[in-house]
Amino acid sequence: MTFIEQAKNVLKIEADGILHLAGRIDANFTRLVDMIYQSRGRVIFAGIGKSGIIGRKIVATLNSTGTRAIFLHPVEAMHGDLGMVSNDDIFIALSNSGETDELNILIPSIRSAGCPVIAFTGGLHSTLARESDMVIDVGVETEACPLNMAPTASTTAQLAMGDALAVVLINKRQFTSSDFQKFHPGGTLGKRLTLRVQDVMLSGEAVPLVPEGTDIHTALEELDRKRLGVVIILNGRDELSGIITDGDVRRMVIKHAVIDDHKVEELMVGEPKSVTRKTQLYDALNIMESHQITVLPVLERNGRVAGILHLHDILGKGSIKFNGS
Repeated sequence: MTFIEQAKNVLKIEADGILHLAGRIDANFTRLVDMIYQSRGRVIFAGIGKSGIIGRKIVATLNSTGTRAIFLHPVEAMHGDLGMVSNDDIFIALSNSGETDELNILIPSIRSAGCPVIAFTGGLHSTLARESDMVIDVGVETEACPLNMAPTASTTAQLAMGDALAVVLINKRQFTSSDFQKFHPGGTLGKRLTLRVQDVMLSGEAVPLVPEGTDIHTALEELDRKRLGVVIILNGRDELSGIITDGDVRRMVIKHAVIDDHKVEELMVGEPKSVTRKTQLYDALNIMESHQITVLPVLERNGRVAGILHLHDILGKGSIKFNGS
């Protein structure tokens, strides 16, 4: 078989895989569309390996067409990122086989957060399918790979189903070309990143703060009240002493079970990454990306806490909106 014939065969296998999906669209798909449309939260996609890459692409498509979505890496989720999951969200797990251990072990924690679980899988009798509230069949008869091992047709099918979901939601939301332009401001984001931290940071009562010596329970109340996923710890001079995240709390609960008799110093991360009022938003964004964090304390020159900067404050204000408002 020539190279051209091989390439044509790959395309035929992948096209057939997608066409076969059309016959499997059922009431579950309609239910999923309605769930997402009515949800006040976000659509959370999760997957490992190639499925994870597909999940990220689907998330990008949804965000750009009016549906708020994020990608959650299953391994990172078990080490603190579960803090971003709420009971308003919808969780969609991608796995061709439905037997991806790193993904399946996450499902009980997602359920405990009150989040419905939907499976995009070809393993209709798999562990993932059994543990999910709803299954969307994205199975293919064979991979385009001659060894039937490398994810090819299966990931194409996942991506196509994600596109189908996004397009149906576009119609459901009556999303227009002008709406699309709001989500693709072109140079607007570039101009925004020339601003300084002080232009968008939260300050005053919006900043979650507790002093050293505070018990964990009180710190948790502050963390929950301000809803930024972190609480900042101050020393006696109102200077930054440390920071506690949702993930830090979760790990401590797992380790100690009872945490009320512990102080914030036992849990906080000392010397966290921070910025100043005058830091460019572009530089702050680079720090967040480099260290995979979403929140930065903002400091005055004397080390005192001036405010807090969240990733959403960089990307989600002014004309750059993810919810169309």
